[in-house]
Amino acid sequence: MNELLTDVGVRENVAFVGQTLGPLFLSDPAHEDGVVPVIEAFARLDVSAAAEEWPFVEAEEAHVALSLMKQGAQAGAQSDEVVWEYRRLFVGPAPKPAPPWGSVYTDRECVVFGATCLELRQWMREVGIKRLGEERDPEDHIGLMLLLLAWIAEHRPELLEDYLRLHLLPWSSHLLEELEEAAAQPLYKGLAHLARLSLEGMGSAFGLEVVHPRFYR
Repeated sequence: MNELLTDVGVRENVAFVGQTLGPLFLSDPAHEDGVVPVIEAFARLDVSAAAEEWPFVEAEEAHVALSLMKQGAQAGAQSDEVVWEYRRLFVGPAPKPAPPWGSVYTDRECVVFGATCLELRQWMREVGIKRLGEERDPEDHIGLMLLLLAWIAEHRPELLEDYLRLHLLPWSSHLLEELEEAAAQPLYKGLAHLARLSLEGMGSAFGLEVVHPRFYR
């Protein structure tokens, strides 16, 4: 295991990123009580202080992303502005401008439950990790994968490098760049930006060599 990951504080920082950002990708703020307090916390955020403490990201860059998230969150967690932007980006029924599943970008047919999802599913079986979310949800949803990142950091840290290097980092920056471009509401534009910076920062901090696939979307 990477020597850096023997540091409990580093693993806690990884878990913090996953636990804080994952629900914002996964939960409709109109229906999921669990995400509303998170959005409300961003609305009250001391951006300068949070940027200095945000792990794996330079403070100046974190400040930009967190400022956007605060601005967007101040519209209200269950405001039409926030709820409808979440649904436009992640739910539909119209075609999603930046689908949140890795296999949509890495599979030649641009389908969910493609190779990226199936490879992750097989790896999870091999190492004995139970899936998060409902069976109908593809495992390579960016929100689910951030929550799984947090779980691995807390419970199976010896797997963290392989999870990042083989299953999350190869495509996450591409997806999050697409999402940042597509997002019109500052909460979700800042979320995509901060998630990308955080994950890329982890890869750099742990010295991971990541092979990026061909993207079909």
